[in-house]
Amino acid sequence: MIKVYMPVQVFSGKDCIENNIPVLEGLGKKALLVTGFSSAVKSGAQEAVIRALESFGAAYKVFNEVEENPAVETCRRAGQEGAAFGADLIIGIGGGSPMDAAKAVSVFAADPGLSESDFYNKKWNGEPLPVILVGTTSGTGSEVTDVSVLTDSSGKKHSIHDPRLFARAAFGDPSFTLSVSQKTTLSTGLDILMHAIESYFSKRADTLSEVYSTAAVRKAFAPLLKAADETLTFEDREALYEASLLAGLAINIGGTVFPHNMGYYLTEQFGVPHGAACAAFLPDLLDHMKNTDKARLDRFYRETGLSEAAMAHLLEKTLPEMHFGMSEEEIDGILPRWESNNSVNNTRGGVSVQEVREILMRRLGS
Repeated sequence: MIKVYMPVQVFSGKDCIENNIPVLEGLGKKALLVTGFSSAVKSGAQEAVIRALESFGAAYKVFNEVEENPAVETCRRAGQEGAAFGADLIIGIGGGSPMDAAKAVSVFAADPGLSESDFYNKKWNGEPLPVILVGTTSGTGSEVTDVSVLTDSSGKKHSIHDPRLFARAAFGDPSFTLSVSQKTTLSTGLDILMHAIESYFSKRADTLSEVYSTAAVRKAFAPLLKAADETLTFEDREALYEASLLAGLAINIGGTVFPHNMGYYLTEQFGVPHGAACAAFLPDLLDHMKNTDKARLDRFYRETGLSEAAMAHLLEKTLPEMHFGMSEEEIDGILPRWESNNSVNNTRGGVSVQEVREILMRRLGS
């Protein structure tokens, strides 16, 4: 059975913004640009967006304070600024953090007094403002999902899903990723793989998501491995961006499984970049599938042209060294976080609390 809803217009390729200005013009006349501290400017994406807006006389205001793993409070503040400006359009420019933030900002701009709890419980007054997303990294897939991953006031990362968070349009010009550092390229590239692989081994996977997943892995694998040692060409960057979109389409259907939520913990507590944090648990996911559904694992390797050895080699080349040294007591203390977790429950074959504990001991233990 196939069941999919993905209403985003996607435009990719060099100069895709200037070649599709009428799309922006049809969505608003006063835009709040939601960005990080520097990537939107450094990449050239912000300049391209501003040129497009100025071409049809649109007003704009820049909010450039989105941090990594954006806080709900930052999004609320940006939404309040957008409301005061009279924005009728939110444009998120950057990697996953600014794009995820832009989705939340669209909610707060329509309801500036909304509390954090009401935001997560979707007690929204007013329809979120239209959103346009412009990516500057390859990995997040946020352009084509209805997901926003934010950090709450207690410091925990949570994802919120809602069809109202889909962007109206997304622009993926690989030129904007040329200024990305090797470290970020590797981590965001690992995020591509994790989205694709986790979706493939999710309970919600279907025929279409499997096509997206395997295509994303095939397209991303070689340039990601190359990025560990060499400078990537424009063609490499284009392949990674297309793979990122495909992987985003995959998780839009299948969702993620246990490595993603466990990765959130590594990011929160130890500052490990998101893609690398999730990929740290990839060997555990592959072992889990070997023990619970080897036929599906073998089919994955067959459809991607990869092998267990190839995956191990990629991780050896691309993952940073990670040592956490947590005690058994400390791990038992955090175990309840995953006892009834959506990502854990979405994993094919079922993951017991004991298996979660064993994985945490193996990856986080001293």
